[in-house]
Amino acid sequence: MSIQTETLSFDPDALALKYRQERDKRVRVDGNDQYQEVVGEFAYFVEDPYIQDALQREPMLDEVEVVIIGGGFGGLLAAARLREAGIHDFRIIEKGGDFGGTWYWNRYPGASCDIESYVYFPLLEKTQFVPKQKYTNAPETLEYCREIAAHYALYENAMLQTEVRATDWDEDLGRWIVSTNRQDAIKARFVVHSNGPLNRPKLPAIKGINEFKGHTFHTSRWDYHYTGGNALGNLENLADKRVAVIGTGATAVQCVPHLGAAAKALYVFQRTPSSIDVRNNQPTDPTWMASQKPGWQDDRRRNFESIMTGAVVKEDLVSDGWTEAFRLLFGSIRDKAPSKLRLLGWAVTGLADKKRYQLGLKQYLTDKAAAHMDLTRALELADFQKMEKVRARADSVVEDPETAEALKPYYRQFCKRPCFHDEYLPTFNRPNVTLVNTDGRGLDQITETGIVFDGVSYEVDCIIFATGFEVGTDYSRRAGYQITGRDGMTISEKWSKGLSTFHGMHTRGFPNAFFFGPAQSAFTATYTYSLDENSIHLAHILSQAKARGCERIEASAAAEQQWVETIIEKARLTAEFQSQCTPGYYNNEGHVNVNPQNNTYGGGPIEFFALMKKWRSKGDLQGLELG
Repeated sequence: MSIQTETLSFDPDALALKYRQERDKRVRVDGNDQYQEVVGEFAYFVEDPYIQDALQREPMLDEVEVVIIGGGFGGLLAAARLREAGIHDFRIIEKGGDFGGTWYWNRYPGASCDIESYVYFPLLEKTQFVPKQKYTNAPETLEYCREIAAHYALYENAMLQTEVRATDWDEDLGRWIVSTNRQDAIKARFVVHSNGPLNRPKLPAIKGINEFKGHTFHTSRWDYHYTGGNALGNLENLADKRVAVIGTGATAVQCVPHLGAAAKALYVFQRTPSSIDVRNNQPTDPTWMASQKPGWQDDRRRNFESIMTGAVVKEDLVSDGWTEAFRLLFGSIRDKAPSKLRLLGWAVTGLADKKRYQLGLKQYLTDKAAAHMDLTRALELADFQKMEKVRARADSVVEDPETAEALKPYYRQFCKRPCFHDEYLPTFNRPNVTLVNTDGRGLDQITETGIVFDGVSYEVDCIIFATGFEVGTDYSRRAGYQITGRDGMTISEKWSKGLSTFHGMHTRGFPNAFFFGPAQSAFTATYTYSLDENSIHLAHILSQAKARGCERIEASAAAEQQWVETIIEKARLTAEFQSQCTPGYYNNEGHVNVNPQNNTYGGGPIEFFALMKKWRSKGDLQGLELG
């Protein structure tokens, strides 16, 4: 069944042109250089505002088997899986005052997770934790991180309020020397770099950003001393304040309603609008969780990610705004060609194996039932229809027509991370809230008293930067420390022309080092799912090394080269889709495949996880040199 263009309420060709025009006016030559690094006079933007009692201790100069850098979900899961594998000689180094990672830092009012908690929270069957709602908030997520740490007795292995300054490989010792800001020099046989992909706040490099005389902070370091209130809102100190928020991504979508409810005046500066769909949160039924069969969470998150790549499943277990989008995209063709549906899912999200996709598409098009169906067009039209509903929601909720139009996203749904919120759009109906739409241009200048755009000066008392985190910059810059491997080579030098890894976890020249994150591995909407799979993989490798008495693990040159070729072949297939998207961190600010941007396994997460499981089952650690 095809979508008939004559029955549509919009002109698809005109809409496609609109998408291209909106994208083109937002692409900047400077790419990631448009952001100001938080160093020097801007270093206060990354200070920890949550520590009550500063830690005092002597430097540690001892030796451990494994050092895990990062106490977010990645570090927690790595430690938990090592515990389960019988490896207990490890230490977790975390710069924050507690576990939590991004959920430790991001405590802004309204902060919450847009992925279902029963999928997002890992290890639920182990901890028996029951999330209060289908979509959890930041305080509960931070609570759960502490629950995992307590369940696996990780506090006894933790070095909190400690920031790594360098990791250096000592070839003679066969150890990593991990140096910190507390003069620690810890020897470790293995180091796990689990810094998180969204941990280094970024600021816009706007003229005059350092001239403002009022109050400023980044959303990831929310200043409740200034605003009053807490993560649930009630920002009573802002009653007489004029506040500016720069940015309208997922963070702003969540905090703007609370700012609008509290501030004397709120100015929201927007470059590109987010896609705002219905959230419709619901409380958890404890009896439902108690009735689930063993293995239910693995089944549920696999089901969710399968749907997200267009795979055929018997039932949509999550059934929310994320999966609805794919049900709409593929519903019209599911009955016709279920065996080809996954190929189409990869195509629409840009995650396709080109040869396999073209072969499947050719076979599908020869089917008599759909010989005349243009699948690419059908998918585009289905996406248009979904986004038309999102745009219509802005019209139905926002009272001022000009503001409603400015809040409409003109791009494919998964060009940016979609948002689900029920209070964001109504906030712009408040008389004290003003949307300043820069139409993709960004701001002109920040002055001593406020912000200038298009010749208009907006005087404010406080500027809040909801400008996100560094993604496409140098790895060591984002991590906050340099990694120096064999023969003095740094990780910055190794990856200066693009990532080069084996399975996204190892990189030659850096023996006994493991890297977590979406680096030449699987990118998932449920990031904790990917981190858990990384942790399972890590525990397997270190368990095998321990059983064999191996002290050294390093990717072979041939294995790394072959994996890079695999990644490039698949990742290049996303170029057309990503290049058509409005700029953002998904597509390297519109600069697709630069140096090269080969950082994601193009076959999708479920295929990647299956590939890693098969690799582990062989038992020979093929591609790794052991010593």
